[in-house]
Amino acid sequence: MEERKNRVFGLLGKDISYSFSRGYFTEKFKKMGFEKCKYVNFDIPTIKKFPSEVIETPHLSGINVTIPYKQEVIPYLDKLDKTAKKIGAVNTIKLTKRGNLKGYNTDVIGFEKSISPFLKKHHKFALILGTGGASKAIAYALKQNKINYKFVSRNPSGKKQISYENLSEEAINKYTVIINCTPLGTSPNVDKYPSIPYQFLSEKHLLFDLIYNPELTVFLSKGQEKGATVKNGYEMLEIQAEESWKIWNQSK
Repeated sequence: MEERKNRVFGLLGKDISYSFSRGYFTEKFKKMGFEKCKYVNFDIPTIKKFPSEVIETPHLSGINVTIPYKQEVIPYLDKLDKTAKKIGAVNTIKLTKRGNLKGYNTDVIGFEKSISPFLKKHHKFALILGTGGASKAIAYALKQNKINYKFVSRNPSGKKQISYENLSEEAINKYTVIINCTPLGTSPNVDKYPSIPYQFLSEKHLLFDLIYNPELTVFLSKGQEKGATVKNGYEMLEIQAEESWKIWNQSK
């Protein structure tokens, strides 16, 4: 990349002062000596502000997207990468040389690389807690790895979704991978956690939390108490951030 040029990158989201991305990229630019690169938070109350408050930013080169805009931003984009199109959610946007906005999804590769070392032969069925934009990338990655999944939702609809109330002992015994894609437990509300029957968890279970702050959420610690393997979302974030960086610096 041409580090002599002013380049601005940022995170699009709502109530994102806690942002991992800003700190991560600011440190990265410092280490690389890229003094003309800057990473900012685009904290907007509604996606309708996206064209005026984000796209008009001078020297804008790339955007990461977080809750709640991973799906809502799509109508504002000119093009979608084929993976992002299949998923129906975007977490990375590149401004092309022609000035177009192209959406990508790097959550998939971040999740896949992060969870792969922990998957065992008996991990054939997974529960995805939540149905937001991130959950769609998780579902896509599970499908790629031939793991059957169901979404757990407060308001389930369709065959692929079940309610929290329907999580029986039988269901928990069958679905040995459980991924939290809800914001429950994120700092500062660290005492919150998804309402699943933790008493039925065992050492056969693998619990993955997309949350990284705190390091050990109540969801993960409850799993740990039952002997389950647990993993938080920090490494996933690092991987997807680096994938975003690659996309922003591709010549296309």
